[in-house]
Amino acid sequence: MSSTRDELISGPFDAAEATTAVSGVTAEGAAWLASAGTYPRSMLALWAERPLAPVVLPCGSVFDIVSAPALFGRRMLDRLWDEGPGSGPVAVFRGRMLMFAAPGTAQRLPSLLRWEEVGRTDGIPPLLCHGTGDAVTVPAPTPSADRTSSAGPDGTRATPGGARWVVAPDTRNPWLPGPQVLLWAAVRAARAAVRISIFPHADQGAKVYDVSRRR
Repeated sequence: MSSTRDELISGPFDAAEATTAVSGVTAEGAAWLASAGTYPRSMLALWAERPLAPVVLPCGSVFDIVSAPALFGRRMLDRLWDEGPGSGPVAVFRGRMLMFAAPGTAQRLPSLLRWEEVGRTDGIPPLLCHGTGDAVTVPAPTPSADRTSSAGPDGTRATPGGARWVVAPDTRNPWLPGPQVLLWAAVRAARAAVRISIFPHADQGAKVYDVSRRR
């Protein structure tokens, strides 16, 4: 990131001061998200004025997005945290899990998945890869405080439009998984789904991912 861009997003972000522990989005995390846009300072100003507003951010420069069906995405996330290196930020929007990935992942992962499905396993549902030229809707930094709004399986409440954070951004330079890591997680999740279908077990409830273990 250039020094000019750093200067644009280095100002105070008032809405971040209202961020709750449920969201977990810090001022640094909000600045990182805003840096993906053309006008980071305007994005932070928007959040300061409308802290519950989801926004559309471009992919390809700061991050790519890998979108999975919610249940399968949760299994991938479990594999990443239980057996792997952890994950970058993760959000849920309209029934799909949005995993923030390293730039370039959207271009490389589909070919890796095609090879893996033919060579070793099936059961991986279509994963939508968003990179350069694409944009995605992400949750606002501040979760809804409306007690009547629906809460997700992880206990976080959805912002307007059904978006919520599962693993919220908390630093200006988050670690982001690349295509090989996400391929590994998808294969493990597919195999886990087969085991679960044969040996069903009771739902363990909401799961909290310890981001401090990642760094």
